[in-house]
Amino acid sequence: MTNKAIANKFKLLSDLMELHGGNPFRIKSYQSAYRTIRGVEGDIFEKSVEELSSIRGVGDSTIDKIFQIKESGSFSALDDFISKTPEGILEMLSIKGFGAKKIKTIWKDLEVDNVGELLYACEENRLVDLKGFGAKTQATLIEQLKYHLQSKGKALYANIIEPVNALLDQIKSEYKVTIIDVAGQMRRLSPIIDKIDIIYVEAQASNHLVNNLIDNELVQSNDANMTFHSVPIEFHPATEEDFVKDRYNLTSALSFLPKMETSESTEKAFFEKNQCCLILPEMQESNYEKVYFEEFKNEGLISRSSLKGVIHNHSTYSDGTHSLKDMVQGAIDRGYEYLVITDHSKAAFYANGLSEERLANQINEIQLINKSQNEIHVFSGIEADILNDGRLDYTSEILETLDVVIASVHSNLKMDEAKATARIVKAVENPLTTILGHPTGRLLLSRKGYPIDHGYIIDACAANNVAIEINANPNRLDLDWEWVIYALEKGVYISINPDAHSIRGYDDVQWGINVARKAGLLVHQCLNAMNKVEFSGWLGNRSLHL
Repeated sequence: MTNKAIANKFKLLSDLMELHGGNPFRIKSYQSAYRTIRGVEGDIFEKSVEELSSIRGVGDSTIDKIFQIKESGSFSALDDFISKTPEGILEMLSIKGFGAKKIKTIWKDLEVDNVGELLYACEENRLVDLKGFGAKTQATLIEQLKYHLQSKGKALYANIIEPVNALLDQIKSEYKVTIIDVAGQMRRLSPIIDKIDIIYVEAQASNHLVNNLIDNELVQSNDANMTFHSVPIEFHPATEEDFVKDRYNLTSALSFLPKMETSESTEKAFFEKNQCCLILPEMQESNYEKVYFEEFKNEGLISRSSLKGVIHNHSTYSDGTHSLKDMVQGAIDRGYEYLVITDHSKAAFYANGLSEERLANQINEIQLINKSQNEIHVFSGIEADILNDGRLDYTSEILETLDVVIASVHSNLKMDEAKATARIVKAVENPLTTILGHPTGRLLLSRKGYPIDHGYIIDACAANNVAIEINANPNRLDLDWEWVIYALEKGVYISINPDAHSIRGYDDVQWGINVARKAGLLVHQCLNAMNKVEFSGWLGNRSLHL
């Protein structure tokens, strides 16, 4: 269990206590524990009582609950509240932007305790007179509920890959299955998974493995289907001779390529037979054009080791959990040549955004760090909020003191497409904007991105030599990989950025790498695959295009 998953149990307890009218002081203490545990570096289960006690904000009660989670996966206080809360209310708590206070009002005043009834109540216009609601809030909630229902039975690849790999290891160990792998969406590294395909070689009856998995409750089963972590799962038996062929046929969604009819030793041999260069599994998507692959060469495709610098990172100057010095050391430990610190700007008051004075203090600290060591170069930057009219929230005089300016939208996400597009384009046309951050503001399976004309914005980035990030946070993965292809056609640099709010957050770049590989991003097209000298040169002369 990750630290984030452990922390989420404390967050759930605080929400449930609020629903049931719990002690406000204790609610705040659990909310504090949630924030603290999320920021702990290293596996919290591996820490001793003494190490946990040394963490500010972690007391004996929290430590006891952490060890209960380690032992049983939960803790008694949480279990007690879950037992007296309707399942539908628990589901409501998972809906983005729908907090405990509003859920309590709906539950107690409307006596609605499940998502289906709530959607019906909204469509019957029953929320408009409730305290804290209104017609606008009701309309927004309808969209949130519909999106939530459409997302059920799905998971983020980043969240499901570890459990799936553990399942494969357990199958190998317990059932002596030596050849087993993922296929389908999992093998294509799809950001969102709505079905898990497992292919395996088993000499005995085809349903032998599946029946044992159900008996041992490794997977869940009902009359309709089997699920694993609430996602539909299907097992495909194959002979050893046909394994490569069947795995490819289950994975490839490419309509223009033939199915593999005969057994090949490798997929590379199959593509050579069909006079085509090797198309990697992550790129076997149905909406690619054949001509793209006829010209594509896998040499130079981006990988984790290609990244020389890490861009878009937050420290305790704004809403990060580690100090600037700690973030620098974390980047050094991961072998980066340079680090770009981009804390939140002053308009992001909810994220402790930097005033001009605090920004100047941070720049001074960065300069001192660069003078004190030569292992890594730290570039000063900011994640500047794009205001409603497209301006950035600092003057040009302030922005000119920085090495990097990432322009991002964080507020007023409900503009129509024309206004939202014009807003972003104006920010892109600001000569001090370096990188466009998470263009749609989406949160996968939680919040739709705001509507924008992707092509028009990418064209503006090309015209102004502004790079676009793939925000590698697995909840965002924004810019979407399908639009990365268009950006590359227009000569726009792509920057794979973790949006790290902790040292651990640096490692999210892997999810961005997956997205970039799906789009066929080559090393020379990636901004932070530049070495320190090249990156510094690009910043100093952005008239140099890809």
